[in-house]
Amino acid sequence: MSGTHDNSVARGAGYAGALAVDLRLAWTLLRGSDRREWWRIGLTALGAGVATALGQLAAALYSLRGHHQVPYAAGLFDNPGERRGAVFVLGLLLIPVLAFLAQCARIGAVHRDRRLAGLRLAGAGTAQVRRIAALETGPACLLGAGVAGVVCVSVLASLWSGATGFTWAGMALVAVAVPVLGTGAGVFALRHVVASPLGWVRRVRPAGGIRAWAVPLGAVCVVVFMAFTLLTRDIRGSLLPVFVVLFVAAVGLGAVGLAGTLARFAGRTLARRARTAAVLIAAERLRDDPWAAARTHAAVLLTTVIGTGYVGVRAVLVDDLDGRQFAESPDFYLAGLDLTAAAIGLGLLIALSGLAVGAAESLANRRRSLAAQVAAGVPRTVLARALLLETALPLAPAVLFAGGGGVVIGAWYGALTNVSVPYASLLVPLGVYGACLLAAATSLPLLGRAVRPGELRHT
Repeated sequence: MSGTHDNSVARGAGYAGALAVDLRLAWTLLRGSDRREWWRIGLTALGAGVATALGQLAAALYSLRGHHQVPYAAGLFDNPGERRGAVFVLGLLLIPVLAFLAQCARIGAVHRDRRLAGLRLAGAGTAQVRRIAALETGPACLLGAGVAGVVCVSVLASLWSGATGFTWAGMALVAVAVPVLGTGAGVFALRHVVASPLGWVRRVRPAGGIRAWAVPLGAVCVVVFMAFTLLTRDIRGSLLPVFVVLFVAAVGLGAVGLAGTLARFAGRTLARRARTAAVLIAAERLRDDPWAAARTHAAVLLTTVIGTGYVGVRAVLVDDLDGRQFAESPDFYLAGLDLTAAAIGLGLLIALSGLAVGAAESLANRRRSLAAQVAAGVPRTVLARALLLETALPLAPAVLFAGGGGVVIGAWYGALTNVSVPYASLLVPLGVYGACLLAAATSLPLLGRAVRPGELRHT
């Protein structure tokens, strides 16, 4: 027994020593990197802080049992049913936050891929490379979660004296879980370099033809069938919310599939028929990597579905409140609608931040080719228009499809209450589309630095 115990202690000491070596190596690599790494750390800490604040708020609400008099939001959080709904919404907001953290992990991806690939080629195992990648992201997540946790605990302690041990345990669990999830998202974003340190040695065009359209066309057919069922069948009871959630998920997946497939189609078509340099450059980019935009736009498209549906449902519900008498005061329902709007707005802001980060990272990764184009005589204004077209072309049909799914949700709710749905919900996709273009335009100031002749010296 003593030998077994000694062996386990030795293995634990060896693992701790290896972890310390990997931590020193990650810190050395980080200190020797450029300023984009510090941007990555700051944005990762910010995302982890937002996720921690949302999670700890959900944990505090979940810890309440029975009826409580909460002096906020017109009594919306007094009853367990409404509190569970609020916790569910806060949990959904963690999805775009984790997507934002994964996007932040790709900042400086080219240099990080080369560093990690160099370690693999030098003899480091896959487990060690994953640990180093985790140690480059984990401390930033831990920093953001720690700061947000301290702020949340201080605010809660000053506003509420009835917090129980269950409340503090839930908040502590969130503070530990967020860095773990954020680190996992960062490692997942860099998974390919661990599997293939040499990268691709030849370019492989994505498959075309009917196979490329199978997934998006199948998703569109499913969405049309579900929309027809929602509008023509009387679905009630516990099956209704499940059906609506599945419909929103199907619309979001269909929009992402359309974005990638139509990006490839637009790239191939415009590359043959382009009459301007900006369109030709954007088409070549979309043809080479059609799914890059779809991955970046996924959270935005899902938020578009929910936001468009919310505007229609809110208009119908407010009109219904004016004509009927309810047990609760109108302020109770309006407070719930306002909090939902705030949650959707926060989700859209996080998704747009991820899009802006993705656009800036794409520009930074291509700065050598962009500098070569400018050196060959391509004006910077042409490159700026091409960068915007890379976002505008695949996003337009996807946002339109997502907005159509949201309109169906509003029309369904209007049919239940015999209230006509206003056309204001149709403006939501247009607003989201304009906001996405503005988010992509935030990377244009970096174009002047990216196309400097000195970038041609880098490999």
